[in-house]
Amino acid sequence: MQKMTMMQHFMELKGRVVRSLAFFCIAFVAGFYMSDYLHAIITAPLFEVWESPTMIYTGIADGLMIQFSLAGLFALFVSSPFILYQIWRYVSPALKKGEKKIALSILLISPFLFLLGAAFAYFVLFPIMFKFFLDVALDSAAMMPAVKNHLSFSVDLLKAFGLAFQFPLILVLLNRAGAVSKKQIMGWGRYIIVGIFIIAAILTPPDVFSQIALALPLVLLFGLSFLFMI
Repeated sequence: MQKMTMMQHFMELKGRVVRSLAFFCIAFVAGFYMSDYLHAIITAPLFEVWESPTMIYTGIADGLMIQFSLAGLFALFVSSPFILYQIWRYVSPALKKGEKKIALSILLISPFLFLLGAAFAYFVLFPIMFKFFLDVALDSAAMMPAVKNHLSFSVDLLKAFGLAFQFPLILVLLNRAGAVSKKQIMGWGRYIIVGIFIIAAILTPPDVFSQIALALPLVLLFGLSFLFMI
C-alpha cells in the first residue's frame, strides 16, 4: 500500500470532519423540527404514571432553548454511528491486525452498552422512579415540574447509565491488553463492588432508589465480564 503524504493525510482528515459536521447539522435541523415529538418521548415515562400531568416554563426563552437542546441530543445520537465510521476509516489503515480487532470491538460494543444503559434507565428505572416521586409528593402542594428541569434530570440520568455501562468493557479491555489478570480482578471484586455503589451515588440524583437501580445492573455486568476475560 502506497504511503500517504502529510498533506494527503490532512486533506483526508479535513474531508471526514466536514462530512461529519454536515451530517450533524442536517440531523440537528431535523431534530429541531421534531422537537415536540422528541419531548413527548422524553416525558412519556412520567406521563404514563401521572394522572393529570401539568408542566410549566419558568423562563421566557425556555421553549426555544429546549428545542435547541432536543435538536442537539437528537443530532448527536443520529450522527454518532456516522462519525464513528469516519474515525474508523481514517485510523484503521495505520493499525496492526491486533489493534484493528481491539479498536473495532470498542467501536461496536461501546455504543451498544451505552444504549443498553440508557434503555434500562428509560424503560425500567424511569416508570418506577417517577411513580415513587409522585406517591411521596405532598397532597397540600400542586405538582407542576418545570419542563427544563425535567429534561435536564432525565437526560442526565440517561447519560449516567449509558456511561456507567461502559465499565465492564473497560475491565475486559484492560484484561485483554495484559494490564491486569482475571485473577487480579476477581481478587479486587469486593472493592470494585463498593466502588460501583460509590460511582452510582455520584452519577445519579441524591436518592437511594436510583443509586441502587444503577449499581445492581453494574454488579451483574461486572460478573458477566469474567466470561470474556482470559
